[in-house]
Amino acid sequence: MSSEGRKHVHVSGVGGVGMNAVAQLLAADGVRVTGSDRFLDQGVRLPVLDALERVGVELVPQDGSALEADTEALVLSTAVEADNPERLRAAALGVPERHRSEVLADFTRRGSLAAVAGTSGKTSCTGWLGRVLEVCGLDPNVVNGGGVLDWKTGSRPGNVRLGAPGNVWVVEVDESDKSLLRFTPRVALINTITADHYGMEETVELFRAFAAKVGETIVCGPGVREYLEGVAGVSARLVEVTEPMRSGLPGAHNGWNAAAVHATAVACGCDPVEAEWALAAFGGVERRLERCDVGKGPRVYDDYAHNPEKIAAAMRAVRPEEGRLIALWRPHGFAPLRQNFEDLVAAFVEVLRSGDEAWILPVFYAGGTAPKGVEGADLAEALRERGVSARALEAYPETVSLSEKDVLLVMGARDPGLPEFARRVGRSTA
Repeated sequence: MSSEGRKHVHVSGVGGVGMNAVAQLLAADGVRVTGSDRFLDQGVRLPVLDALERVGVELVPQDGSALEADTEALVLSTAVEADNPERLRAAALGVPERHRSEVLADFTRRGSLAAVAGTSGKTSCTGWLGRVLEVCGLDPNVVNGGGVLDWKTGSRPGNVRLGAPGNVWVVEVDESDKSLLRFTPRVALINTITADHYGMEETVELFRAFAAKVGETIVCGPGVREYLEGVAGVSARLVEVTEPMRSGLPGAHNGWNAAAVHATAVACGCDPVEAEWALAAFGGVERRLERCDVGKGPRVYDDYAHNPEKIAAAMRAVRPEEGRLIALWRPHGFAPLRQNFEDLVAAFVEVLRSGDEAWILPVFYAGGTAPKGVEGADLAEALRERGVSARALEAYPETVSLSEKDVLLVMGARDPGLPEFARRVGRSTA
């Protein structure tokens, strides 16, 4: 117990999208939560950190000093290196480590679980499903990989919504570190299955293992059902999405997302007609084709797209009929860029037209032991060789010249400078 008589849990990398959600849940549960973040130590004050302080999370340096002999657990993600000072301090004190997904899975056991999985569309569909269930009166608990704009306020990041603990939990589950296997859903949505963090064979086996853990219903996005049929131990009913629905959000992919969310909401107990009406109540998720301009003149979008499939979908969704599309992308890691290099080239080549431009930033590197290698400039060069107008940027441009019919699409994961840049350019269009 801490000196205040409450359980103490420390969350490492608390500014991360998955980590801050766990910190919010623990704080709401009456736990004394301390949190550290590499960005905070570097003097970068992420907006989410202010919101965490408002809900009671104590922000501390990432040097191990927050850990005490009676600290109940050090919560971390797969990204935290073995030589992190907090891990070393925890080992010296005998404080157990817990992966963020373990803590989240514990919370979901308080009610039934609707888990949203897949290599694309998880965050949009999780937020959308949570909003539909809210409008339909189910008062869900929701934990998402991005802030739902309908729930986001100055004091709430919007990626966590708390209903009654025993109500349905709607949670985004992650395949990148295979932590989705920690969850046992009653209902699951598997929106897409494509090679991303692993090769296709390993990816399929991972989702088949996840499917075997689902109790009642699995909603399958286009092409998913064929991978899941015949899975040993699957007792769940497979419901396949066969046509898109009107979404109100940009992009053909959001029509399919809407259909998948609707089917999942019905599986959770919503009336089909009410659920279809409730789809329109969704205002979107931050950094998922989020508009950052003032509504006049050139459009500026910010999107989390970080793999070839998502990049292509985002570009198609916002490509103007007239004017240029400027697609600015920052690779979020050296390994993903290297592994997906040819598919990334193909995505830009397939979607960009004559007159459009690709602007490629250097790989985002926040420190650590990740081996370096292929860089953003290599991708820009490969695109030029394939006839795409591509620029290798060393840093974010100070100014961007846009005509009235142009579109700037800012894409990438992890780097907090991406949404900041998009907002800055968007404000300049006034």
